[in-house]
Amino acid sequence: MTEKLTKQQRFKSVIAWFEANMPVAETELHYKTPYELIVAVILSAQCTDKRVNIISQAFFEKFPTVQALAVSSEEEIFGLIRSCSYPNNKARHLLGMARMLVDEFSGIVPDNIDLLQKLPGVGRKTANVIVSVAFDRPAMAVDTHVHRVSARIGLTWRAKNPLETERQLVEYIPENRLAIAHHWLILHGRYVCIARKPKCTECGLKEWCRFYNKSKMAE
Repeated sequence: MTEKLTKQQRFKSVIAWFEANMPVAETELHYKTPYELIVAVILSAQCTDKRVNIISQAFFEKFPTVQALAVSSEEEIFGLIRSCSYPNNKARHLLGMARMLVDEFSGIVPDNIDLLQKLPGVGRKTANVIVSVAFDRPAMAVDTHVHRVSARIGLTWRAKNPLETERQLVEYIPENRLAIAHHWLILHGRYVCIARKPKCTECGLKEWCRFYNKSKMAE
């Protein structure tokens, strides 16, 4: 059945399932302000949200504002984030990000994707997360979960990189659902459609999933 679906039908069915079964989907990172979110997202690269939430608690006690972070040092930052992945790079990025925010943006996190990408440590994925989560703007952030799950289900086709995945998803997901769709796909990839052994038998999307239906046909 799934191979006979048009792209529009597949997207419509998948979105309807998520709306019915996951009406609330939010980031699992702990944050209170756009500044805290940008720090958390930079820390989250190749690191679990659980670990980031542990690290960020002490981090924000030490650096409650971007101004406080901007006058710190890489060594001081490293001491607080050493238990996450790539702490040297992240310490450098966090300090550079804070200093640029203070020097060029009056300490205010911009709500513009292009401006955000000027900040050290902020690529397109991070920028999309910031504008969608902190500012509730329509944007589709693509991480490894979104990239993998979209391809498996059949929402994307032969997307070679995150940007291609983003473009294909944005084409078919209604603008007002983009922000939550990002979380739907991440959470689905984190807990059900996991990388090595996806839990297909308990997945509510298998009726429309290209990966599952191809696997069944191969049995």
